[in-house]
Amino acid sequence: MSGTNKKHAKKKLKTTKSGLVKLPKDAYEAELKRLQAELVEMQQWVVKTGARVVIIMEGRDAAGKGSAIKRITQYLNPRTCRVEALPAPTSRESGQWYFQRYVEKLPTAGEIVIFDRSWYNRAGVERVMGFCTTQEYRRFLHQAPIFERLLVEDGIMLRKYWFSVSDDEQIRRFKSRQKDPLRQWKLSPMDLQSITRWEDYSRAKDEMFIHTDIPSAPWYTVESEDKKRSRINVISHILNTIPWEPVEKNVPKVPDRPDSAASYQRPPRTQFRYVPDAAAALLDGVVKDGDANNPGAGHSSDSGAEDRAGGKKHKKAKHGKKGKKSS
Repeated sequence: MSGTNKKHAKKKLKTTKSGLVKLPKDAYEAELKRLQAELVEMQQWVVKTGARVVIIMEGRDAAGKGSAIKRITQYLNPRTCRVEALPAPTSRESGQWYFQRYVEKLPTAGEIVIFDRSWYNRAGVERVMGFCTTQEYRRFLHQAPIFERLLVEDGIMLRKYWFSVSDDEQIRRFKSRQKDPLRQWKLSPMDLQSITRWEDYSRAKDEMFIHTDIPSAPWYTVESEDKKRSRINVISHILNTIPWEPVEKNVPKVPDRPDSAASYQRPPRTQFRYVPDAAAALLDGVVKDGDANNPGAGHSSDSGAEDRAGGKKHKKAKHGKKGKKSS
């Protein structure tokens, strides 16, 4: 048994209401960091090989899709990884082929695209809330597998995840959002209707799986009663099912800074418009005597070259030769 496992064995682990053991914070953070490092390597492989990756995140409201996406993308290069969360279609988009606005968001070579909800809105919220006709709904269930087969046949790596959460845990998370000013925006009247229409959404999900769980683009269910476990599980699955491999890293070398030109004179600070130092108020009572304990106060970070140049001139005058560059 590893040291980490022994540590967890000595203390009582928390469980969800359904009896699922919650992942301890220290074990979660260590594994998340390791997986995120692999995601960075996977992205480098995607860029180098020109692969195209589409990841669909679906599930109940408050099931943990957004927080999982946040952990996936946290350290990825946003130039070659983007998240698409499309709003309700415009009047123009409503007149188009249903999949058309999603086609525009598909990745180019060397890119990862994550859909925070996707074309499966039609099989879920649109079906339950009556935002589409029965004919449109049936057409979608017929066309979605065809559409996805075309994507896969063209070389796109498609992963579809359904985040599953219980009704009790969903309500608990809704109430938590309701009390948190930072997350109240995530709670909408539409979300709350998912409480009273729970069984309708369940039937819609079951029907969606029957028609769109195909061999070339299967659905993978992510148990999300414990968000930490669900994040680890979905990231691990992505890394294990996409056939990536480490690529040679060309980490650029940081060069030594050249000697500053002695002729450069930085303009007076009064010529620049600075952002007020609001952070200084946080130091009240922590740092005493202002500049006495903060010798860098009053100097901007871009004055380093001037200060070094001045220091060299001073050393040269004192010692009669050029001084060593300060680090």
